[in-house]
Amino acid sequence: MNLKLVPASAEHLPFARDLTRSGMLRYYCQYDLLWLDEAFDQAWDWREQWLVTAGEQHLGFCSLSQDSRALYIRELHIVQDARGRGIGSWVLQELDTWAVRRRLPLLRLTVFKSNPARALYLRKGFVEQGEEECFVRMQRTSY
Repeated sequence: MNLKLVPASAEHLPFARDLTRSGMLRYYCQYDLLWLDEAFDQAWDWREQWLVTAGEQHLGFCSLSQDSRALYIRELHIVQDARGRGIGSWVLQELDTWAVRRRLPLLRLTVFKSNPARALYLRKGFVEQGEEECFVRMQRTSY
């Protein structure tokens, strides 16, 4: 599989929003949170948006931001049919490389406590840094 991260544009917003909503809505319901398309759309403008592709096929997307110390993975979603094939692990490795290139010592993310992706992040070297009501903050040193 020839995976790439390519810049997402405004035309990819509906794909990214729908993918995020479909993957996260169960957690929003579980923790009695309100999903707002408008909030997702507003964040689109100030974050870096990247599509996960294999050829012409869109397999997922990730949304990033950064400060002087860390690259923040704000969203990372893989389409249902492509899950379990190592694509999420590949994206995490690519983002680690990006953090190193940007001279950022940390990768950070927040995940719902009950999200199975939490186990993936732990396997990939992320360490839990703290919890809130329904979230776990995680980070790892970039290599």
